[in-house]
Amino acid sequence: MKEFSPSSIRLWQLISPALPIGAYAYSQGLEYAIDTGWVTDEKGTSDWVLGQIKNNLCMLDVPVFIKMYEAWQNDNFESVTHWNQMLLALRESSELRQEDTNLGNALIKVLTGLDVKIPECISPECMSNKTSFLSVFSFACHYWSIDMREAIHGYLWSWCENQVASAIKLVPLGQTSGQRIMSSAIEVITLAVDKGLQCEDEDIGLLAPAMAIGSALHETQYSRLFRS
Repeated sequence: MKEFSPSSIRLWQLISPALPIGAYAYSQGLEYAIDTGWVTDEKGTSDWVLGQIKNNLCMLDVPVFIKMYEAWQNDNFESVTHWNQMLLALRESSELRQEDTNLGNALIKVLTGLDVKIPECISPECMSNKTSFLSVFSFACHYWSIDMREAIHGYLWSWCENQVASAIKLVPLGQTSGQRIMSSAIEVITLAVDKGLQCEDEDIGLLAPAMAIGSALHETQYSRLFRS
């Protein structure tokens, strides 16, 4: 019988909804999209969430994770800093940047509590609290020898799960609708990882105007469940 490796189980820990970093508190513009009527049902939610994986995360988060993971493997801390700054610069609203750094700092606290020594290049003191979540996540994956491809699958699954959980509350959707979207995400995530692995440095980036507008306008939305 095949046994799971400790590294795979560590990945489950990192992407678990129980990880106390507060990822559940953000909707990344989805709350505004639902409030304004851009997303109204299961199909709209699927198009919004899976479309971002297929067209946006595969061209930014996936290739940047790969760059950072390889940089950790080679002790190339300057490269980690470069891609951290690049990633935050490409977050299209202050809300998205704040979410990224808040999650990054929260994950640092979790890892510190697990007696993991945090490299200086991503420490809050060194980065002035501007450490992206992906910088810390990629370090943790390297630290625990989690396979790079498996790790980025887990990252995208966790991102998708948080978005679907938000939609279930906001649209609202039934739990079965949410599971149908998550089932569709399995193939989409694999294709996104393959696309991201082939992405050249000069092609890294995204154009997601609806998400950016939704995130920016969410900051002043009159009534909301999720953080800004």
